[in-house]
Order: sequence, then C-alpha cells, then structure tokens
Amino acid sequence: MVKYYYPKRNGAVIMKYRIIADSSCDLTNDYYKDDEIDFKVAPLTIHVKEEEFIDNENIDVDRMLKAMHSFNGKSTTSCPAPGEFLNLFDDDVPYKFCITISGKMSGTFNCANFAKNQVDSKVHVIDSKGTAGSLVLIINELIRLIKLNLPYEEICARIDEFRDNSILLFILSDFDNMVKNGRMSKFTSFVATTLKIKPLCIAEDGDIKIKEKIRTMKACLKRLVETIGEFGSDFSQKECIISHCKNDEDAIFLKNAICEKYNFKNVSIMPMRGLCSFYALEKGITVAFG
Repeated sequence: MVKYYYPKRNGAVIMKYRIIADSSCDLTNDYYKDDEIDFKVAPLTIHVKEEEFIDNENIDVDRMLKAMHSFNGKSTTSCPAPGEFLNLFDDDVPYKFCITISGKMSGTFNCANFAKNQVDSKVHVIDSKGTAGSLVLIINELIRLIKLNLPYEEICARIDEFRDNSILLFILSDFDNMVKNGRMSKFTSFVATTLKIKPLCIAEDGDIKIKEKIRTMKACLKRLVETIGEFGSDFSQKECIISHCKNDEDAIFLKNAICEKYNFKNVSIMPMRGLCSFYALEKGITVAFG
C-alpha cells in the first residue's frame, strides 16, 4: 500500500477523502475516521406537530415515535438544505463521496447535487436507491476501495456498479407514514392493511414494490431469508446488514437464519435512528446485502 504524506495547515493534517451520508444511514459522525478518510452525517429533520427532531446523535427515537402516535395530524420530514451540504463539500478535502437515501423518496439527492455544482473539489454524489443498510454497504465499500489506492474516477465507477448490484428487502407492519408522505401508493397500503397481509417488499431502482403477499410475520421473515438465495449462491465476498425499528427479536431471528443458510462474510444488526424509524415504525425491518 502506498504511503500518503498529507499536507498540513496550521499544524493540522488535511484529509484526502471525505465520505458524507445523510442520516438515513443510521450512523453518526464517529462511525469511521483515520489519517486518510473522515466521515460526516448530514441530518434530516422530522416534524411532529410544532416539534422538530433533528436526526443526529442526540435524537430520542422513543420520544419521537411517542409524539407521532399521539398526534392525529400528518408528521413530515425535511432533507438537509443545500447549504448544509455546501459546508461539507467546500473545504480543503480534495475528494469527496456523498451517499443519499433514494432520490425517489427524498429531495436529499437533489440538494446534494445542487451543492456539488457550487464547489471546485471533486464530489461524487451517489443515489443509494434505498435506505438504511443500503447506504452502509456503500460506505463500507467506499472505504475498501479507497484503501486499495485506486484512482478517484475508478472508485466512482466501481461504487456505482456496486450500488446497482446491491439488494434491499424489507417488511413493514405499518405503512401509514409511507403513504401519508407519498413514499408508496395508497393501493399498496390498501393491500397490506385491508387484506391483513405482511407484504415482503423490495427496492427496485429506488421505488418500493411488493414482491410477495404473505399472511403472517413469521412466514414473511422465513420467505425473506429464502428470497436472498434468488440473488446468488456464493456470498462469501458480500456483507448483509439487518436494520430494525424496535424489533430485536425478529432481527436476531433473521441473523441466525441467514448465517445458517448463506456464507456472507459478515451479517450485522443495526437499530434504526430517526428518519428510518419515522417511515418503518415499530417492528419494521430491512435487509440489505451486496
């Protein structure tokens, strides 16, 4: 591995790379940092009645969910403003990558691109076409590619290809906020709630689609595990991330079942933070792999 010698300003090392993600990644600023790479999170905001919950390390997810359930009106979210991204892009770090929640679910991707066009440094904005673990997979792969000392342009091309080959499956018990905020169709919600089924859903090019209609949560979890096998047989070089909203029991069940059936190099469980909990609500669970 080539040893980099970083320029200094006022005695401080200037990083060579920065990875930025919006808070749908469920991570905080301390997720990763070394002498070459730093990591930053741009928080979204959840609005419940007159109260704002900024999706950073200080958010109280339990209080946010309680406020949402006690409010009969429509709760909403807002993406980071272009100026917030501009602050993260416009400095001495020469190479930057920014990963956002699906552009079909949020304006975050557009805000990041707007800010990108205002700066001179190289910024590659990546629409994850998913959320939660989808972003974490991309972040982890970016770190791996950077450590291979590849040219910036090659990293950009390879990370886009990696994104296109990643999969996001999920199960929600409540589609209310998804429908109210235009993130999925009323028909999909009608099918899920009126027919009393637990749909197994998939993110397809950033859209939410029902993959299968299943009667019970336990059957849906088992079918999710089986569905992973439709996307390959050798997962030894792939990672799997299970994200959940207040659902340790099902997350652990999934991890054990996935580890028993497949040879992922790593299977991890992550609790959802504010933005993902807002949409998934209690018992919601996602599985991203790639």
